[in-house]
Amino acid sequence: MNLFINSLLFALSITGPICLLLLLGFALRRSQMMNDGFIDSASKLVFNIALPMLLFTSIAQTDFSQMSSLKLILYGIAATLTVFVLLEWWASRYVSNQGLRGIVVQGVFRANMAIVGLAYVNNAYGHSGVAAAAMYVASLTILFNILAVFTLSRSLHHNDNMQLGLLAKNIIKNPLIIGIVAALPLAASDWVLPEILMKTGAYLAQLSLPLALLCTGASLSLKGHKDDTALLPTVAILRLLVVPAVITFGGYWVGFRGMELSILFLINASPTAAASYVMVRAMGGNAALAANIIAVTTLGSLISTSLGAALLKGLGFL
Repeated sequence: MNLFINSLLFALSITGPICLLLLLGFALRRSQMMNDGFIDSASKLVFNIALPMLLFTSIAQTDFSQMSSLKLILYGIAATLTVFVLLEWWASRYVSNQGLRGIVVQGVFRANMAIVGLAYVNNAYGHSGVAAAAMYVASLTILFNILAVFTLSRSLHHNDNMQLGLLAKNIIKNPLIIGIVAALPLAASDWVLPEILMKTGAYLAQLSLPLALLCTGASLSLKGHKDDTALLPTVAILRLLVVPAVITFGGYWVGFRGMELSILFLINASPTAAASYVMVRAMGGNAALAANIIAVTTLGSLISTSLGAALLKGLGFL
């Protein structure tokens, strides 16, 4: 019993602060202290400045040896591709509405690694954990975008070449990737930026996760068409239980232990990425379904991640 309680307390120390910030954001939205204009501006600030600065400062002050191993990154890519192929097969057989297949597939495989996933890792391991997860997150972010364009294009009958050209431009201009790439020379050498710049960057980095989680909580909504809600339980189970379990225990089977195994679980246990809604809306898909998937998985991940972390801690895997 003591082992279970200790494991549960460990899990709640990871997910508890995130849950409270999400609930606070939800309450602030209902009280009109956070409106659509503020959420939109704050989200842009987080994505374009604060979060890239968090990744930059974490990597720049970390030794190269502490970052994600190449083996972990390659495993993450291989596991994601395997999950994606299985989801495409599953959707073709069990999702009758072709226009919804790409939305459902993206909702399952595209985890919110950069915000919620990194917040989980930060609560569990702090600065060293974020630095270790940064390259994994960057690599999977690129892959997620490519796979999302592919599945939505197939589902919604868009012009693949046009979308892939736009995708390449978005990858090059992605602020998260720019922040990581800019920090690599500092991590690989003895170069040190002036203290005033690093302190300024640290202030911005400290702003990123709390503000991002407040905006995520303020954006939660379950409004939508009743016809689409039948898909939500299945998507939530796949996103929050099946995918994290497959990738985590697959990682254990190939030899990952300690912080690397923890990163695999915490990153992949995160809910559906908010960017999935933006892409579905831009491509003319069912944006209401995409928004509902984000809302349900965001709330559900607080429970599933807590229980999963407690289980793995109790089994001695974390």
